[in-house]
Amino acid sequence: MLPGYRDPYSSRPLTRGEIGCFLSHYYIWKEVVNSELEKTLVIEDDVRFEHQFKRKLMKLMGDIQQAQLDWELIYIGRKRMRVQEPEKAVPNVMNLVEADYSYWTLGYAISFQGAQKLIGAEPFSKMLPVDEFLPVMYNKHPVAKYMEYYESRDLKAFSAEPLLVYPTHYTGQPGYLSDTETSTIWDNETVSTDWDRAHSWKSHQHGKIHSDAQNEDALPSQSPLNTPSSRDEL
Repeated sequence: MLPGYRDPYSSRPLTRGEIGCFLSHYYIWKEVVNSELEKTLVIEDDVRFEHQFKRKLMKLMGDIQQAQLDWELIYIGRKRMRVQEPEKAVPNVMNLVEADYSYWTLGYAISFQGAQKLIGAEPFSKMLPVDEFLPVMYNKHPVAKYMEYYESRDLKAFSAEPLLVYPTHYTGQPGYLSDTETSTIWDNETVSTDWDRAHSWKSHQHGKIHSDAQNEDALPSQSPLNTPSSRDEL
C-alpha cells in the first residue's frame, strides 16, 4: 500500500474491495499492452448508458481523431470532484475537457501508450484506489504527498462533457451496494468498513462541481451533445 494512504474524505485505509477493483483494471491495461491494442473502451458492469450513447461516443472519437489530439485516457463516466477553476475545454473538439481530479472509473477509453504508462508506474508497490491513482498519474491529485511516490505524472487525460455513462444506483437508493467501500481493511480481514453508507455526505457534498467551475460554461453552446444533466452528483 502507498505509505500513509488514507481516503481524502473519510480518512480510512485501503479496503480489500478497492484492491480487487484495482486488479480488474490493471489486468485490462496489461491485456491492452500485450495485445498491442491501439485504443480500448473500458466499461464497468454497473453503469447506465446515456441516450444515443453509441452515436455520441463515435462522434466524439471522430472529432478527436480529426483534431489529431494526442490523448492517453478519456473518461466517459466519472464523478467530478470539487475544483477551483473550470476544466479547460479542448480546442477544436466539442464536448471534451481536460480532466481534473475525478472519482470513479465507470467508463473510459485508454490508448496503448496510456496503458503502458499506467503499468510502467508499478502501482502494486505503492497501491491506492484506482480512481485516486489515475488523477495522480495526470498530476491532478489534491494530496501532493501521494503524487511524490510517482515520478512520472504526465498521463494525457481528458473527459467527455457531458458524460456518457452514469451509475445505475447512487448512495442511499434502493438496490445500492458498494463492494469497494463496504468491505474489509486491506491488512485485517476482521475489520469491516461501511463508510460509503455512513458518510453519504461524501457523495452529496464532494461530488458537486464548485460554483465557480461549471464545465459547461467552457463549452460551445451550440454543441449537439451539451444537454443539461439532472444528475446533481455528476
